[in-house]
Amino acid sequence: MENLLTRLGFSFFLYFFISFDISLSFSPVDNYLVNSGAFLDSTVDNRRFVSDSSGSTHAHLSSPQSFSLCAGTLLPTLPPIYHTARVFKAPSKYVFDVKDPGTHMVRLHFHRFSSPNLNLVDSRFHVLVNGLVALTNFSGGNSLGPRVIEYLLCVHSEKLEITFVPDGESNFAFVNAIEVISAPRDLIPEIAQSLNGDKVENFEGLNQQAFEVVHRVTVGGAKVTPFNDSLWRTWLPDDDYLKLSEGSTRVYFSGKIKYQEGAASRQVGPDNVYDSARLIESKNASIPNVNLSWEFPVIEDYKYLVRLHFCDIASVSLGLLFFNVYVNGHLAYKDLDPSAVTNYLLASPFYLDFVVDADRSGIVSVAVGPSNKSMAYAVDAILNGVEIMKMNNLMGSFDGKLPAELVMKGSPRRSVDFLLPLIALVCLLLSLSVFMRRRMDKVDSVTWSKLPMDVPETTPKQGKQQLSSKVSKMRDQNSIGQQVEGIVSMGQEPWSPAPLSVADLGGVIICGV
Repeated sequence: MENLLTRLGFSFFLYFFISFDISLSFSPVDNYLVNSGAFLDSTVDNRRFVSDSSGSTHAHLSSPQSFSLCAGTLLPTLPPIYHTARVFKAPSKYVFDVKDPGTHMVRLHFHRFSSPNLNLVDSRFHVLVNGLVALTNFSGGNSLGPRVIEYLLCVHSEKLEITFVPDGESNFAFVNAIEVISAPRDLIPEIAQSLNGDKVENFEGLNQQAFEVVHRVTVGGAKVTPFNDSLWRTWLPDDDYLKLSEGSTRVYFSGKIKYQEGAASRQVGPDNVYDSARLIESKNASIPNVNLSWEFPVIEDYKYLVRLHFCDIASVSLGLLFFNVYVNGHLAYKDLDPSAVTNYLLASPFYLDFVVDADRSGIVSVAVGPSNKSMAYAVDAILNGVEIMKMNNLMGSFDGKLPAELVMKGSPRRSVDFLLPLIALVCLLLSLSVFMRRRMDKVDSVTWSKLPMDVPETTPKQGKQQLSSKVSKMRDQNSIGQQVEGIVSMGQEPWSPAPLSVADLGGVIICGV
C-alpha cells in the first residue's frame, strides 16, 4: 500500500512538473508549418509539418503550374521535410490567415536535391513575403545541406502571402517547407539605439520594421538547435566570428537563469545561450588592456539591427562588473553595469539593441572590453550572444534595389539591363532640353533699340523725292517696289531690323520661326 502511494505521489509530481514546464513554453496563435510537396505530414523536433496537398486547409496554395518532387536519394540524417519539394513553373503563392496581428516569424526551408526528373540545382527564382522582396536570383542555397532563411515582419492585414516567381532562365522555383509563426510581443521592442559614429540616438518604431536574420550565435557555448529553443531557432557557435580572443576565458553556468519581467524572456533568448559566455577577467592587481571582438560579414547599403545578449554568470558578487561595448569601432555603451540593469540580480539576462549602417567594408564588428570603472581581481567584460538582422531598404527589398513590381515580372537582371539604357536616354534628353532652353532664353534676351524721336518730319512730297533714288535701284524687284510705293503713298519711312546672324543666335539654328 505504501509503495502504491509512493508511486501515485511520484506520478502526480511528474505530471505537475511536466504540466508546469509545458505552461512555460510558448504557444503561438498563428502556427503554420507546411511540408511542401509532400503527400503526408512529417514530424520534426516534436513539431508536425502539414502536407500542402490539394485537400489541405492548413495553407492556401494558389499555383497554376506546380508539382511535387521527391529526392532521388533519401538521406536518413536529414529531416523528412527535406525529402520532398514543391516545384513551381509559374508565379505561385501561399496565403496564410492571420489571427494575431503583429510581429510574425517566417522561415523558408530549401534543400537542393536531385531526382531522375529534375535537378533543383538548376533553379533560379525570386521570393516575395507580404510584398517585400526577400530573395532575387536565388538558387536554393548551397548543395551541401539545407538552408533556412528567417524573416521577422509586422503584419497588420488578415492575410500573409509568400510568392515564388521563377526566373526566365531556369523556368522553375521550389521550396521544401515553410513556417509562419506569430512572435511574442516582447521579441521586438518599440525603441532601439541608433549609432551614427559616436553619436547615439533613439530609433523609434523598431517593432514596425521588417528584418532578415543574418547571424545568430551563442558566445562561448555549443550549437543550440530548434529542439532546445522555445521559438525553434538555431544558434551557431561564435568560433568562426571571433577575431581577438587574447586573454579571454570561456565560462559555463550550471545554475538557474533568472528571467525577469521587462528584461530578456526565455523567448528572447533560451537558457542554453545565457548559461555560457566569453569574458575578460583580471587575475591580479592590473586590469587587462584588451578587447574581445567579433566580425560578421554583411551586405553594404543596408541598416542592421545588432542585438547583444548579456547575463552575468561569472561575478562572485554584485556591483563588480563594469565594461564598455563597441559596435563598428564606436563606443556604443560606456561603463555598462549589469547589476544596475537587472535590479541587482546575478544570472539575470538582458539585451541591448543597436541600429547601424553597413559600410563598404562589408563587416559589422562587435567588441567588449574593460572601462575606467573596471576592477582588479574581477570580471572586466562579458558577452553571451549576438544576433545580426538586416533591415529592408527604401525599395522594400532585402536583396537588391528593385521594387516588387519589377521582380514579379520574373527577371530582375533583364529589367536592370533594360532600365540602364532607358535611364541614360532620359538623362540625355533632359540635358538637351536644358541646353536648348538656355539658348532660347539667350535669343529672347536680345534687346531692340528704340526708334529715334528727333527724326525731322517730312511731307509726302519730300518723302517721295528722298525715296526716288532707292526706288530706281530696286526696279528689278517688283514685289519689293510695290511695298515701297505703298509706304510712300502713306507718307511713312520704311523700317526693318537688321538681320540676325547665326552667331547672334549662339550657333543654334531655329527652324519654323
